[in-house]
Amino acid sequence: MISRQAFVTGLALGLLARPLTTHAQPAGKVYRVGILSLPPSVGSRFTELLEQDLRDLGYVEGRNLALEWRSVEGTPEAFDDLAAELVRLKVDVIVASVPAAVLAAKRVTTMIPIVMVNTPDPVQLGLVASLGRPGGNITGVTSLSVDLSVKQLQLLREAVPRAPRIAVLWNPTNPWHPLAVKGVEAGARSLGVQLQILQARGPEVFDHAFAAMRRERSGAVLVLADPMAVFHRSRLADLAARHRLPAMYGPREHTEAGGLMSYWADSVDLYRRAASYVDRILKGAKPADLPVEQPMTFDFVINLKTAQALGLTIPQHVLLQATEVLQ
Repeated sequence: MISRQAFVTGLALGLLARPLTTHAQPAGKVYRVGILSLPPSVGSRFTELLEQDLRDLGYVEGRNLALEWRSVEGTPEAFDDLAAELVRLKVDVIVASVPAAVLAAKRVTTMIPIVMVNTPDPVQLGLVASLGRPGGNITGVTSLSVDLSVKQLQLLREAVPRAPRIAVLWNPTNPWHPLAVKGVEAGARSLGVQLQILQARGPEVFDHAFAAMRRERSGAVLVLADPMAVFHRSRLADLAARHRLPAMYGPREHTEAGGLMSYWADSVDLYRRAASYVDRILKGAKPADLPVEQPMTFDFVINLKTAQALGLTIPQHVLLQATEVLQ
């Protein structure tokens, strides 16, 4: 059983446990933290989780903390203007919750520390020199999305073993998706799975993509994790249901919106550790010296109501791996 098991990768992960008591901060000092994120309408708990974790570390907004929230619902390029605005405000640190936000922050500053969250393969994306020694002004938590995507494919295959092929829906404007597609293709070869690779730059092509899945007789679909996909999660779930396609997604918001299955790094753990990075940087630590960390725990959520609507019986050994089953 792999539910919520530790995914230890050799880095020193025990340093970031939640403190048992609130830490006192220098009297009179107000720290300004810039936040680049998706809007609350996307369904992310990022805002409440990060604010609570900072409070647990002794940072209270209105007392010794000023949070500058900036979010975007449009194209990833919109993050550039928001990142530049945070630089003009002279924030002490920038927290970026998605890859596009991290890349935007990197383009506008080499001086202000940047804490990344949910950012896959930061070495391959050119964000850090190495996980152990980032070497610049960026550090944080990587979500290892390529590895997670391969795991998602494996779980989907186990849940739907008779699918003639599995479609993979990806967004070519997402900076890490090309890497993820290559990883999934390699994983498919080792699993003996045939793939149908389909691009979706935006929701306007969803109908066409699902129609293509039906034409090619794909029996399931893996939707690679992407802010655009999360924003349109209800429509994706409806299309999968209409075409009777079992679907695997990344963040749990998808299963809460009616998707069949989701597998992703535990967001509570990710944001707790992001807050710990902010704390250490505000106390004088340099991002260049703070190792990038990888997920320790994962959420595997199955929506049984959706499975029943599809006429799909999830194998018992798959159900046993779930961290949560939605009835």
